[in-house]
Amino acid sequence: MELTIYQIDAFAEKVFDGNLEAVVPLDEWLAERTMQNIAVENNLPETAFFVPAGDGYYIRWFTPNKEVNLCGHGTLASAYVLLNIIGNNEPSINFQSLSGALSVRTGTY
Repeated sequence: MELTIYQIDAFAEKVFDGNLEAVVPLDEWLAERTMQNIAVENNLPETAFFVPAGDGYYIRWFTPNKEVNLCGHGTLASAYVLLNIIGNNEPSINFQSLSGALSVRTGTY
């Protein structure tokens, strides 16, 4: 299996600052055990996984120990990957999660 895994420093303006998060874009969900093992191997506070869903994405977060219902820096890191690496140009990124709907808006506020 070949996956692209990004390490993003959320809440930071430079590398080696902020909250480190692994982000794994997927075309479809992997087995839950596989995602958990990837999080264990990454050995970071959380690893975020997302898949396309309609006009947005489903998102899930795993610590090295378990899946969690919500992770703010993982959501922002995932939006960063979508906007700055993958090239999504929408004014907002919409996620569905175990905690409900989440939206990250682009721009200055």
